[in-house]
Amino acid sequence: MSLVHNIVGTPQAARVLLLVHGLGADERDLGGLLPYLDPEGRFLTVLPRGPVAAPPGFAWYGIDGVTSDARQADATFLDSLQQLDDLLDAVCAEHDKVRGEAVVGGFSQGAALAVALGLRQSDRAHPAGVLAMSGYLPDVDGVVYDWDAAKDIPVLVQHGTEDPLLPVDRGRALAAELVEHGVPTVYGEYPIAHQVAVESVQQGHQWLLQVSAGEKPNEPLPEKPPEPLVKPIRTAQWESEVLRSEAPVIVDFWAPWCQPCRMVSPVVEQIAAMRGDSYKVVKVNIDEEPTLAQQYEVQSIPMIALFRNGRLERAALGAKPRQQLEAELGMLVIP
Repeated sequence: MSLVHNIVGTPQAARVLLLVHGLGADERDLGGLLPYLDPEGRFLTVLPRGPVAAPPGFAWYGIDGVTSDARQADATFLDSLQQLDDLLDAVCAEHDKVRGEAVVGGFSQGAALAVALGLRQSDRAHPAGVLAMSGYLPDVDGVVYDWDAAKDIPVLVQHGTEDPLLPVDRGRALAAELVEHGVPTVYGEYPIAHQVAVESVQQGHQWLLQVSAGEKPNEPLPEKPPEPLVKPIRTAQWESEVLRSEAPVIVDFWAPWCQPCRMVSPVVEQIAAMRGDSYKVVKVNIDEEPTLAQQYEVQSIPMIALFRNGRLERAALGAKPRQQLEAELGMLVIP
């Protein structure tokens, strides 16, 4: 069954651009990017709708926590992948466009599908480029990557450093894997969450211009920023980072609007620098993680807590000097 889709552009457009939306969106979602992504109208843009209901919109496949059967999730992924492949073929044929000059792209789930569609082994022509916004490299049974062909397919990978749904490490890992296999890769990251930014769309526009000109943009990956002394963690990381930690964990429960939190933050960083061999030190923004705050009855902040063997052992409230804070947490005080 053919996917529901919109086509935006004029017959004079030289190439096809397939843009695949993310989880909970629909075929209209990425259309708003076109005035900025392709202001010259170089592309005939295809905007398909995912076949899986995911209110308030649609999805392309199941994800952990939504689909309990991984095999079923993989099968849904493969089905959507094939439908997108067929749609790209059909649109190129109908509008007399060369499939090998098309660009495939997407956001989130759509980005993962675009990567698989563009780089997998296939008897159909590979696209001229892949745009992956907030995506990752899918590891799905039935998808085998054609790394030899991929050496001629430029890929633009973009990701938000504050992405809570797909952490930026997923985007960095995708870019690193592409570079390792000799794929022409450009990587950009931005201080945003699971979304696009004006700057990322501008980068996408320039990249599309280069691809349209027959270029294969390729840039060295930027240096990975150093890990912060006090690592911010989310609910999804809580069990692995805190409850299952072999080392005792100091947790700074804080919020951006809290002045005492800002005062004690350098003290917590000092403890992390001095005690890193014996303690893990992390922080939790209670505005972003209210469930954790409720679970541990965080009623006043800053609350600096010591967890050991998965249990809250001690807590100290308020901004205090390091020695006093360490004493209240039961740590051997260092002069």
